[in-house]
Amino acid sequence: MHEFHATEEKQEPPRPTEVLQVDVLNGCGEKGVASRFTNFLRTRGYDVVEMKNYKTSSIPRTLVIDRIGNMKPARDIAELLGVVDTNILQQLNPDYFVDVSVIIGEDFYNLNPPKEKK
Repeated sequence: MHEFHATEEKQEPPRPTEVLQVDVLNGCGEKGVASRFTNFLRTRGYDVVEMKNYKTSSIPRTLVIDRIGNMKPARDIAELLGVVDTNILQQLNPDYFVDVSVIIGEDFYNLNPPKEKK
């Protein structure tokens, strides 16, 4: 007989089984945040191929964008980061070279990876 405890920790989504290319864009203007998210994703098996500033630095909420027509990788990344489902979008672009884009918004301090204490 197995006992189940209500305090069990929530498991992270499984690591990607295929190489998924991701770009991380800083949309909040906070210095170093894209690097922190990039390292977090790389240690969990994602191939972050580009890290740069987004065209604007006033994005209120972090967005995870499917670029290839397969929402599962975007959902897995969103779950890993703590991004709500309503902030997962699909914007297909055949000229884009990544599978998923992460645009970090001003809500980044509520997401994974946790903000370091100074």
